[in-house]
Amino acid sequence: MEYGTKVGNAAKTRTQCIVTGVYEDHQLSATADLLDKASEGYIKKVLRRDDIQGKAGQSLVLHEVPGVNAPRILLVGLGKADTMDAARYLQVASTGIGALKATKARTALGCLLEVDVKGKSVYWKARRLVEQFEAGAYQFNEMRGKPPENGMVLETMDLQLPDKEDQDPAVTAIDDAAAVATGINAAKDLGNTPSNVCTPSYIAENAQELAVEYGSITTTVLEEKDMEKLGMGAFLAVSRGSDEPARLIIMEHKGGKPKDAPYVLVGKGITFDTGGISLKPAQTMYEMIYDMCGAASVFGTLQAVAERGLPINVVGVIAAAENMPSGKASRPGDIVKTMSGQTVEILNTDAEGRLVLCDALTYIGKYKPATVVDIATLTGACVIALGAHASGLYANDDGLAGELLAAGEETRDRAWRMPLWEDYQTQLKSAFADFANIGGREAGSITAACYLSRFTKNYRWAHLDIAGTAYKANGANKGATGRPVGLLTQYLMDRVPAE
Repeated sequence: MEYGTKVGNAAKTRTQCIVTGVYEDHQLSATADLLDKASEGYIKKVLRRDDIQGKAGQSLVLHEVPGVNAPRILLVGLGKADTMDAARYLQVASTGIGALKATKARTALGCLLEVDVKGKSVYWKARRLVEQFEAGAYQFNEMRGKPPENGMVLETMDLQLPDKEDQDPAVTAIDDAAAVATGINAAKDLGNTPSNVCTPSYIAENAQELAVEYGSITTTVLEEKDMEKLGMGAFLAVSRGSDEPARLIIMEHKGGKPKDAPYVLVGKGITFDTGGISLKPAQTMYEMIYDMCGAASVFGTLQAVAERGLPINVVGVIAAAENMPSGKASRPGDIVKTMSGQTVEILNTDAEGRLVLCDALTYIGKYKPATVVDIATLTGACVIALGAHASGLYANDDGLAGELLAAGEETRDRAWRMPLWEDYQTQLKSAFADFANIGGREAGSITAACYLSRFTKNYRWAHLDIAGTAYKANGANKGATGRPVGLLTQYLMDRVPAE
């Protein structure tokens, strides 16, 4: 979708639909009031019929309103003016794009920047609007034999500016949001692609194509023979049972000075997870096409960074493998040696994500990173703890944790910090190896993070457990969410040096 800005009288604007807000108790927003006056009270007359009460989540399309050039006016409920906050504003934007999709309007004028959101600037509102519109417009139709006929036809959305002075921040917000949306959509596409197509080699090919599309990116792909030379015994233990070879994929965005330490992102890319010999229950195994959403978020973030041309160095690493049961597969009780030299007793082959990540986290030490963030659909325990609302955040550095939390709050792609206390490390004790890959039923998400922390002592590191936030398994909105591309891209935007 194309985005632009406009100023002037909305009633005289030539567009196919005007989107404006109404509050509860029949209160009108500034633009709705202007349109009401242009139509000699038509909108207030409609409100008195109570077809829309102005509650958040409500919408109503009016056709051929007198005195207004646009053939449609879309009224969106704003709720009570004194309770408008960031979450409500996103709901309003989502309602707006949902209602627009049901029309045949190809152009629209969005008049929601005038809505007062406590503590939020025009930049914030414009960026959230575009991001929500893009999220609402997203469809994954690549696997259909015939595309659906009820797709959205909207092509252009202009944002009505409250003041001419808002032009620069609004344009910047549109550019930032468009880059982030490109990355989120790329992550969704990868996440939604089924495992018979989306293999480790498929992700590697996409990463190589990314380097062709963006001159700032260089992609390197390590094959299993390369990993063997590096001593990645834990990583290769996961891929042993599959006919699909593993890949370690490295994407480097070189936007900063050559000597600047890079920010490193590491993603779990298990393209399908049967659990291996520790086989998962059949009922929900289909969800395991999404076990590579950590990798997808790294891919999407690198694309967003390159799209926006951020003047920093970023390295995205994807540990891609398929976890399958076979005569070659690792067995519970096997002991493997990691790239770090530490040995691991594999008590459960379904705890495979930490095995591929630990060798990747050792590998990236060569970059002497400024910070490292790994992203993984790591544990069902995190879903129990936090549900689908927040990603679990663990860190060995308070400053890094605070920066990620702040980025999540800014974008509403939120995380919640969890403890990484030494007390939990004892659960990983092994009788025969340096430690085990699981720590028992208690505190499963925490002990998984504790396992990873044993490979990250030489740099500032954080772990995002996105098992609950990366995808929706059922319902009309089933599919990858693209999280936490928004959080990660904001974190990297915040690292850009001030001019």
